[in-house]
Amino acid sequence: MKLEKYSFGIGDRFGQQGKAQLKALQIAGESGIEIVPVWNKSNREHQIIHSTPLETRQEADEAVKDLHWKAPYYVDADHINLDTVEPFLDHSNFFTLDVADSIGSPVSDDDVGEFLKLASPSKGGLKIPGIKTSFEVTEDLLVKIARKYMGAIRDAAAIYAHIADHKGADNFIAEISMDEVEDAQTPIELFFILMMIRHFEIPAQTIAPKFTGRFNKGVDYVGDVKGFRQEFEEDLLVIDYAVNLFGLPENLKLSVHSGSDKFTIYPIMGELIRKHQKGIHVKTAGTTWLEEVIGLAMAGGEALQMAKDIYRHAYVRQDELCKPYSTVIDIDPTSLPGPDEVDLWDPEKFAGTLRHIPGHPDYHPGFRQLIHVGYKVAAELGELYLAMIIRHYGVIAEQVTTNIYKRHIERLFIS
Repeated sequence: MKLEKYSFGIGDRFGQQGKAQLKALQIAGESGIEIVPVWNKSNREHQIIHSTPLETRQEADEAVKDLHWKAPYYVDADHINLDTVEPFLDHSNFFTLDVADSIGSPVSDDDVGEFLKLASPSKGGLKIPGIKTSFEVTEDLLVKIARKYMGAIRDAAAIYAHIADHKGADNFIAEISMDEVEDAQTPIELFFILMMIRHFEIPAQTIAPKFTGRFNKGVDYVGDVKGFRQEFEEDLLVIDYAVNLFGLPENLKLSVHSGSDKFTIYPIMGELIRKHQKGIHVKTAGTTWLEEVIGLAMAGGEALQMAKDIYRHAYVRQDELCKPYSTVIDIDPTSLPGPDEVDLWDPEKFAGTLRHIPGHPDYHPGFRQLIHVGYKVAAELGELYLAMIIRHYGVIAEQVTTNIYKRHIERLFIS
């Protein structure tokens, strides 16, 4: 199973917008941009919503059937490890092996010695084609990289082997994820991480590093844009070199997690993947849930009131809801509008505050991020919430399709 050049992770918290999501990729195909969908949902999301990986598979299959989609499509077991992978094995064909928590885990001196033997030809001035300056590789640097990442990649190998034993090695896509950490991996660290991936015989087709700057959920990139450009291009060149040097899968590509709404850097990423003729995988997990809430607001009446009630509960439960996402959100609580104020808003004001339109006078990134992590509130409403979004499917679907195509795909894939 070989992942196509461009792939797009379309998470759907409540499993009702599969067709609206796929419609955006159909429009892209009609524009000459071939992108394959990857429906992704993590174990954490399933637990909060009380859904199952089977339901994600069913949503994807139904959307593909109803829209007569002919290209490949995938269902991602998102951010899994050995403790959480089991329920996904029969229903997923894309597995994101999350080893962020294993970074820095202890490794033996023998393991470090084994890595030093493997990496010793790269000591000195390592020159990677396309990168102007060489990287100075010392033994101290190699020891530091080994102790930081070798345990994580060994864990990735164990997860991969378990999945392969169940499904067969050729029947799924493997991605390695280490993005939900505080410190970014540098391009030279990425080079040696890829060396370890090859050493442990993991045929990864995408890798999701942590980039510099903030990749917060559902809002724009925050950081040094010029520095990001250099880092992203160097990562592309490192992967290109490592594929040939180590014999990794030829379609290995960067994966950008918390990739929704990174409007400032989409044109940069698009320019560079076209320049170097590389693929990309972008995950936009919570964006569809936000568009559901916008759709409820636009519907007015009791639907608008439900959106306001979700915000009110999220507002008073900020600490609880934000804690699991502390590395990927930044909210100033003092800037948030109070629930009593929000109760006075009309549909346009609520939607304008939540919808991510750069420069719009109503847009509030903290409001957007709080609702982003507040899907637990809607999950607790259970059938009441599901019935409401089904009742207003038309207006919600329009928001979902427009958001994915106009704000994401056009900015990233169409120069």
